[in-house]
Amino acid sequence: MTARGLRIAGFGFRSEATLESLAQALDQLIDQYGAIDKLAAAHSMLPLVEVLGRLRGIEVIAVADAELPTVTTLTHSAQSLQARGTGSVAEAVALLAAGPGATLLGPRIISADRQATAALALSEVPEGITE
Repeated sequence: MTARGLRIAGFGFRSEATLESLAQALDQLIDQYGAIDKLAAAHSMLPLVEVLGRLRGIEVIAVADAELPTVTTLTHSAQSLQARGTGSVAEAVALLAAGPGATLLGPRIISADRQATAALALSEVPEGITE
């Protein structure tokens, strides 16, 4: 039996997004995949995600904006590629925050108001390590 990795939700969102946009996207992830261990956001998008983390009692991880283009994502949004250099900010952030060997559990989900996206990555836990 292998150890369970951390489930990290990464967020991407437009400047018009509200806390409710992010909360709704997070709720969709939880409905689809179950409990979330940590939240993550690009450093430039951190404040709104930190508020959500405080309200939900979930730790937030910051990811350097400069690292976003280094990640291959499942989604290939032209707008995201132009603005941030990655096909999905949410997917890239989730993978970067989850660390080397992490895998996405699926493509990003989009909030009902289409202002925010969220994706869930599972961190790799080395054999013999328990949480």
